[in-house]
Amino acid sequence: MIQYEGTLYRPPSEANSLILQATIGCSYNECSFCGMYRDKRFRVRPLDELLSEIARAKDEFGAGHVRKVFLADGDALIAKTAFLQKILVALRDAFPNLRRVSCYASPQSLQVRSVDDMRALRDAGLTLYYLGIESGHDVVLERLVKGVDAAEMIRVAVKANEAGVALSTMVLLGAGGRELSEAHALESARVVNAIQPRFVSTLVMTPVEGTPLAEEDARGEVDHLDPLELAAELRTFVDALELDGSIFRSNHASNYLTLSGSLPKDKARMVEALDAVLARPDSAPFRPEWLRGL
Repeated sequence: MIQYEGTLYRPPSEANSLILQATIGCSYNECSFCGMYRDKRFRVRPLDELLSEIARAKDEFGAGHVRKVFLADGDALIAKTAFLQKILVALRDAFPNLRRVSCYASPQSLQVRSVDDMRALRDAGLTLYYLGIESGHDVVLERLVKGVDAAEMIRVAVKANEAGVALSTMVLLGAGGRELSEAHALESARVVNAIQPRFVSTLVMTPVEGTPLAEEDARGEVDHLDPLELAAELRTFVDALELDGSIFRSNHASNYLTLSGSLPKDKARMVEALDAVLARPDSAPFRPEWLRGL
C-alpha cells in the first residue's frame, strides 16, 4: 500500500491517476491564497522509497492497469532532472500501458528548468504541467504573492512549450475584486493567448483558513464577487481568448457555473451561454453554496 504524508491535492482531471508523492510540500509556498502545503516542510523524497512504492503499486494495481500518474506534491518539477528521470524510467518499466505523467509546475520551478531538461523529462514521459497563472494583471499577481509578473509568467511558460510539454493553466476568477475585475479578465486572457496552453481552466478565488488571504478577508479587505459578477468576469475572459487549439473547463468545485468546450470552435457557444446567464440570472444554473468546495 502506498503511504502518503498529509493531505493530497491533485487537479480534477487526475481523479483516476496513480498519485506518487515525489516531493513533500511546495518549494515556493508563498502564494497568499494557497493553504495546501503550509503545514509541510518542503523536501524531495528519497529515491529508494519512491522506487519501492512504484513496485508496490505494480503489485497492487497490476502492471497493465495504470495509465496516468500524477507526481505530487505542489512542485515536483523543482527536483533534479536526473532524479525525476529515474522515477519516470521506473514508472515506464512498471506500467507498460502508461500514457501520461503530469505534475504541478510553479513559475519558480519553470525558471530553473532549462528547455533541454524539460525536453529530456518529456522524452522520459513527463508530458503535462499544471501551471497556476491566477492572473495576467501585475497588480493582482503582486497581491497574490505569485513571485513573478505577467511578462515572466509568459516567458517561463513558453519554455515549456519549446520543450514540447503540454500546459494546463488555471486562472482565479474574482482575484482582482470589483475594482480590477474587467482588467483582471482581459489581462489574464492576454497572458493565456501568449502562452497558447493545451488546457485552460477557471477557479473562483476563495479565502482558506490559515492563509494571508484569509487574514485579509477577516479585516474586510477582500471583495467577494457574487455569482452574477463572476459570470460577467468569466464572459469577459472567454470572449477575449484567442486560442488555436485549447480545451476550456470551469469544472472545479469552486465555480458557480460549469462551462466547457474546445477553442476556438466552441467560443461563440460559451459566450452565448454566459450572455443568457447575465440576461436571465433568476434561471441561471448556478451551483448552490453547499455543493461548492475548495
